[in-house]
Amino acid sequence: MKDEQLRQKFDKAVDVVNQYTQPLPADVLLKLYAYYKIATKNSRNPGSKTPLINAFKANALIQAQNISTEEAMRSYISLVNSEIKAD
Repeated sequence: MKDEQLRQKFDKAVDVVNQYTQPLPADVLLKLYAYYKIATKNSRNPGSKTPLINAFKANALIQAQNISTEEAMRSYISLVNSEIKAD
């Protein structure tokens, strides 16, 4: 898959998540968070006002730290397809 095609699929998956109104399991949300941060090269620290949530987010990032930007995009898309929509 070419970079532009991957970016478009990733952006579409992000839109799906942003429009999704049903609750998702916490582990799925944390994976999505980590993949998104890596895919978008966002290196800012978690910004929750709750220390425990920040700890969970930081842990999710640590678990995914060795994947590439492209792999993070693919993983995000795959997770959205398996958990939110069946393509």
